[in-house]
Amino acid sequence: MNIDDDLLAEAKRIAVRTRRPLGEVVADALRLLVAAEAERPPPTVTLPTFGGSGLRPGVDLEDPESLAAVLDTDDARAAG
Repeated sequence: MNIDDDLLAEAKRIAVRTRRPLGEVVADALRLLVAAEAERPPPTVTLPTFGGSGLRPGVDLEDPESLAAVLDTDDARAAG
């Protein structure tokens, strides 16, 4: 593990000031970071939608072979 020299020096100063082992100071800092990340809401993902009434005719999401055939056809069209 590599820790920036300035950051490590600050952690050591905190350890001396609070009379705690450096490892405890680092562990507390990690706990705070992990707790803050856990409280952060996940990023919102907006998926594009298109007008229409559902799936293209012939597309069956339950049939992997059928779906692969449609995707292969679309790839062939895109390749031109």
